[in-house]
Amino acid sequence: MAEPKSRRRGAELEQAILDAAWAELSEVGYARFTVEGVAARAGTSKPVLYRRWKGRAELALAAWGRRVPASPELPDTGSLRADMIALFTRISRRTGAMMTEMVAGVMADAFRHPEVARLLRERLTQPSPLTEAVATIVGRAVERGELPPVRLTHRAARTPLDLVRNEYITCGVALDEAAIEELVDDVYLPLLRGLRVE
Repeated sequence: MAEPKSRRRGAELEQAILDAAWAELSEVGYARFTVEGVAARAGTSKPVLYRRWKGRAELALAAWGRRVPASPELPDTGSLRADMIALFTRISRRTGAMMTEMVAGVMADAFRHPEVARLLRERLTQPSPLTEAVATIVGRAVERGELPPVRLTHRAARTPLDLVRNEYITCGVALDEAAIEELVDDVYLPLLRGLRVE
């Protein structure tokens, strides 16, 4: 039975809500995911959720981000190519049918609701653990002399996730080792070299 809402506050309550949101997403999918369902599962009220998140899209993204965080340990093999393959592999492991369905649902909501479109734009333009990881890996490669100094834009730092997500949505399966190597060798490393500072 859910603990009375008066006993949970702050971080504890937020974690309970995000756990409930994740369970709801896993059980019913994004199409049937509702704030009401999450509130009932968490043993709290809709106003409590709406004080923290503006709607179901924001709540779903928050639950996904909390439940499947980017790995805090950066690959550090001593080689840019090997580091990027390790990073792309980690991103690929986080991608799955549930994420694809959720992303598609959030994007559909964005077409109908301007506030969801704003949320997506904000998410795409803000630094994240992934873009920080890419910047660190690229910085190490520059220090080792593997890359010339580059101007790593936010969009370029976000590209590994975009590439993996696009491949999954297009093909419907997780990337194998050969596909990851192709994305790194044929797309991402050439992109980085093209960002050299003249």
